[in-house]
Amino acid sequence: MRSQKPSPLVTTIVTSLLLLSMTGVSAREAAAVAGTPASAPAATSGSWLGDVRSLSQAGAGNRRAPIEKRLDGLGLKWKAVAFETAKKQQGQNLIAEVSGAAEAPLLLFGAHFDQVDEGRGATDNASGSATVLALAERFKHKPLARHRVAVAFWDLEEAGLLGSSAYIAQGSEKPALYVNFDVFGWGDTLWMMTPDANDALVGASRDAAKASGLQLSAGREYPPSDHLPFLKAGWPAVSYSLIGNEEVPLILSFFKGEKTATQAKVIQVIHSDNDTVDHIDAAATARGVDAVERAIRQWDAAQN
Repeated sequence: MRSQKPSPLVTTIVTSLLLLSMTGVSAREAAAVAGTPASAPAATSGSWLGDVRSLSQAGAGNRRAPIEKRLDGLGLKWKAVAFETAKKQQGQNLIAEVSGAAEAPLLLFGAHFDQVDEGRGATDNASGSATVLALAERFKHKPLARHRVAVAFWDLEEAGLLGSSAYIAQGSEKPALYVNFDVFGWGDTLWMMTPDANDALVGASRDAAKASGLQLSAGREYPPSDHLPFLKAGWPAVSYSLIGNEEVPLILSFFKGEKTATQAKVIQVIHSDNDTVDHIDAAATARGVDAVERAIRQWDAAQN
């Protein structure tokens, strides 16, 4: 996620996010954090937290390798797509097909894997990348009925949303929906950036959050992340974070440049030496991953 103050246009559309960390999780929590439903193979237990740790330990310049290894372990074919910006900045996105018929409309999940130099980038955004890997595992195990699923891991988000912007500029396939994850690490609230409060996915997300013991906060205001280039291109997109409910107004105030008596946890953690696995709440994240999967399946089943 990008934490510098955005322009007024960006402020009214989108958001920045957060992290997760915790040691000594129980076996039950570890299985949930793996991003796998009860029906999924037991061998996947604990993979979500392991992915966060692997990415956090890899270092800023080597974070693609753990993702590639994990995709290989899931038996998913992936490709690295290089790009170069007008300012000669070079990066590589990772794209993998997960499941579904080739002719089905595309549902694309994505998160940025790059980090700033400070800290370990556990919240921002190993947490989001691990969530996408968890969902890839789930939807490979049990595909959706009406959508083809693919996943993307964006490079150079911190430099200005460059990887996701390159995906669009390169003439890549337009998804029926892009679902972004950035700062998905603790708290009682699934925070959803959505351009349409009446969209079917909002209702499904509210139902799913309640079923998982969470709240849903849905709206247009949300910090800048990789959903923004999709929206600017006129492509449908939403974004999810998992944070404390009390943090939402504080984060929005921060991005508007307003002073508050207290500062949101996510603002204290990201883009700093505090961004380590120690802040992650694996049990909360397990509920968050369950909620997103449940919402997507409900939304998919309701499509014509």
